[in-house]
Amino acid sequence: MRVDPISLSPAGAARAAAKAAPDSAVGGKGFGQLLNDALGEVNNLQLNAEQASLNLTTGKIQDVSEVVIATEKATVALQLTMQVRNKVVEAYQEMMRMQV
Repeated sequence: MRVDPISLSPAGAARAAAKAAPDSAVGGKGFGQLLNDALGEVNNLQLNAEQASLNLTTGKIQDVSEVVIATEKATVALQLTMQVRNKVVEAYQEMMRMQV
């Protein structure tokens, strides 16, 4: 999973960019597509870790560190996904508590 650096820009430039970009897409992809891509990447990491474990068991690979690294990548990605989910649910619950 690739992590892109965050670039900070003045608030005025952000507002101008938000007005220029369509509401449904940022960089050509909508929120749903970005979420789908991220979940697909987490799934791929889980499948790679499982395959590496099977390959170690069958003797196709000898280096146990490859399996440990693949497993840790999958674990960290899943933990991050769960934390993001928890924050989204928490934000949704907070909005539901707001009085209009």
